[in-house]
Amino acid sequence: ANGYFLSSWDKCIHSSRDFSDMVYVRNYILNKDVVIQFNSTVGIYVGYTELGVHNAELWNKDPNELQQMRAQKDVFCKHNAEIRQSAIADKT
Repeated sequence: ANGYFLSSWDKCIHSSRDFSDMVYVRNYILNKDVVIQFNSTVGIYVGYTELGVHNAELWNKDPNELQQMRAQKDVFCKHNAEIRQSAIADKT
């Protein structure tokens, strides 16, 4: 099919059991290319294309947007990792 395909994915990465090294990543992908990425280690959006750089600059100027994205490491990642770890521990 002709046209554009936009997708995004959220990923939580950690290797320690206490989640102290947890990293939250959100990628915006346009036609299989990462256009913009938010990484909780960096704390801001980074653009990888002309469109991505433009949007990253706009989104990084919004303190509410950045605060919401920075909170995802705890609200989304750690919360869900704790639930999964508890479920696994209950079965062992």
